[in-house]
Amino acid sequence: MGRVYNFSAGPAVLPEEVLKEAADEMLDYRGTGMSVMEMSHRSKAFETIIQEAEQDLRDLMNIPDNYKVLFLQGGAHLQFSMIPQNLMKNGVADYIITGQWAKKAFKEAQKYGKAVAVASSEDKTFSYIPDCSDLPIDDDADYVYICENNTIYGTKFKTLPNTKGKTLVADVSSCFLSEPVDVSKYGVIYGGVQKNIGPAGVVIVIIREDLITEDVLPGTPTMCQYKTHADAKSLYNTPPAYGIYICGKVFKWLKKRGGLQAMKEYNEKKAKILYDFLDESKLFKGTVVKEDRSLMNVPFVTGDADLDAEFIKAATAAGFVNLKGHRSVGGMRASIYNAMPIEGVQKLVEFMKKFEEEHQA
Repeated sequence: MGRVYNFSAGPAVLPEEVLKEAADEMLDYRGTGMSVMEMSHRSKAFETIIQEAEQDLRDLMNIPDNYKVLFLQGGAHLQFSMIPQNLMKNGVADYIITGQWAKKAFKEAQKYGKAVAVASSEDKTFSYIPDCSDLPIDDDADYVYICENNTIYGTKFKTLPNTKGKTLVADVSSCFLSEPVDVSKYGVIYGGVQKNIGPAGVVIVIIREDLITEDVLPGTPTMCQYKTHADAKSLYNTPPAYGIYICGKVFKWLKKRGGLQAMKEYNEKKAKILYDFLDESKLFKGTVVKEDRSLMNVPFVTGDADLDAEFIKAATAAGFVNLKGHRSVGGMRASIYNAMPIEGVQKLVEFMKKFEEEHQA
């Protein structure tokens, strides 16, 4: 079977060019006589891999010098607790709840201090981003937390919240490197790489240096302290070496394609094809208010669960895989990350048109 069009929310599609390069280097990485999978993380060859990966990421995002880049493990879920453990100096944090992952992060933070939900879109099944221009930010809040792009619900913050001078922390797992970003507006920006950058197993944390201190909550494990990893340049313990190697290749692929501005324009073009069809379709409907639509995750429904299931089955047979919506919401979801070619979206829309014609009453 040839390559399918993989619309999975994560682990997700990777650039073919990167996969082919990795395949070519699988048995012998640049004359070392071994795979990166077999390589010591203390070796000169791996030192070059991780240093180049960090520099390429810094170049892509224009990361200021007073921010550290950490390649960690435990996924975004571990960050839900690492963030309060490291940043809750006053024991207070404000959370904006725009989906399942923000909600989980909020619940985790409640174990460590006073976590306050200052805004939420749960009243309409997280189908919009709440107005965050004048939030009741707590005077003692150590930080304000958002999940910037909501993978399940297909919403995206187009304007960052007014944190009234408080540190902004953002989970960007599903929009990482999809468009330019001003890192200086955040205290911490982090994400699991398995949606838009690399294989599962790596989480990248970009954190302002003044937030990396020994003053953490009592009982915080050594492995959960940002200072541990910053001081050791992400090599305190054996890192997810092969995952970092693939991330590094994706960074180079992005640079070659013109960087994040070029990627944003490409992503907008892809998303427009699908959203334009959903807006005119009589059978399929998008579930997100227009102004808050994500470029990465596009949820849609027919309004009939049986018909949704029939569509997913037919689409899978036609080579459009992983279109089933998250189990909590049902319906369909097309994740159209950086590595999804525009042809994949065009062909999906052609297939949807054909399905609609065959199912018109």
